[in-house]
Amino acid sequence: MDWQASEDTVPSAPISEADARLLRARPPASGAWRDGDPAGGRLFAPLGAFRTENGERLPFARLAYESWGELNAAGDNAVLVLHALTGDSHVRGSAGPGHPTDGWWEDIVGPGAPIDTDRWFVVAPNMLGGCQGSTGPASIGPDGREWGARFPYLTVRDQVAAQALLADALGIARWAAVIGGSMGGMHALEWGVGLSDRVERLAVLAAPPTTTADQIALNSVQLEAIRIDPHFAGGDYYDADDGEGPHRGLALARRMALLNYRSPMELNLRFQRSWQSGVSPLGGGGRFAVESYLDFHGNKFTRRFDANSYLTLVEAMNSHDVGRGRGGVEDALARVTARTLVLGIDSDRLFPVDGQERIFRGIRTTQGETMVVLSSDFGHDGFLIETDAVGTHLRGLLES
Repeated sequence: MDWQASEDTVPSAPISEADARLLRARPPASGAWRDGDPAGGRLFAPLGAFRTENGERLPFARLAYESWGELNAAGDNAVLVLHALTGDSHVRGSAGPGHPTDGWWEDIVGPGAPIDTDRWFVVAPNMLGGCQGSTGPASIGPDGREWGARFPYLTVRDQVAAQALLADALGIARWAAVIGGSMGGMHALEWGVGLSDRVERLAVLAAPPTTTADQIALNSVQLEAIRIDPHFAGGDYYDADDGEGPHRGLALARRMALLNYRSPMELNLRFQRSWQSGVSPLGGGGRFAVESYLDFHGNKFTRRFDANSYLTLVEAMNSHDVGRGRGGVEDALARVTARTLVLGIDSDRLFPVDGQERIFRGIRTTQGETMVVLSSDFGHDGFLIETDAVGTHLRGLLES
């Protein structure tokens, strides 16, 4: 059912009455996975004490991850797949206990798929600061209470450092490939620049070399939407009853984000000026169908995500700048030694193609003479939806 799939991974569609009925119950104060919930396919890697770039300390950290395939005796067939801002480790598999949504890249990862789990050992972690099993704001701190707003500030580099500790724990000295899209593409690029000796192949999909002022501005209004929700309570809301958490602010932030993830063409073609029902939105109290679409997906999101995690991860995204402390973007990109696929989406208004073009120009070991630009109506989410085209290019990288 579409409501069980992440809205990122499917084309937009009008919301039916049956869809709306599924979300009438009050949302929880936090949609985070918590210890004691069904683990599903998750495994857990303890990282020990973790110190951030800023010098803050987590006394204990762990990453939740899922894996498919088998690591070979040589240890040289491991592929790291990195999720976007609101994704998680559940790359493939059905929704079920422990997993609120279907796998977000089912057509890309699996037996015989472009990332073929009969050949490759695929590892997909939930990023540090997330809310689906990895240490984050909803985790219990050393005082027995959720970290909440006290959780340390994280950068993309901190999150990659945690992923490197995961690789160490799994006995993986060098990845056959590191693959990521959107925020996961930021992580992948940071792997290629900062840990170049541990990456043989690299795929950066729909991600920029730096988070620009425009992108930070778009993020800032989402963060403020959460913080001004009275039920956010300064980040201390975990004991609130269902319906009494910061779900309104989190849902509004998600609605704002969706406008950046999809293209005007798709929304205009899909919804036009259609009404959600027979009640007119022209002063009659009714709604346009596109409004109901955004409301539905904002509401659904609050049932699988945590408001403090959203703040933590968006602020980490804002930190992204591969050139910071490395002499600038071009000098940093020149450090990449992995065979690299750079892919952009022509209708992406969140991370426009000019960012990927800059990455392609700066890396000396790119695959092909020109970067890949997919033509898609789906905007930024095209890297999740256009699986045939994306899969073809990933297969080519892995066979190189």
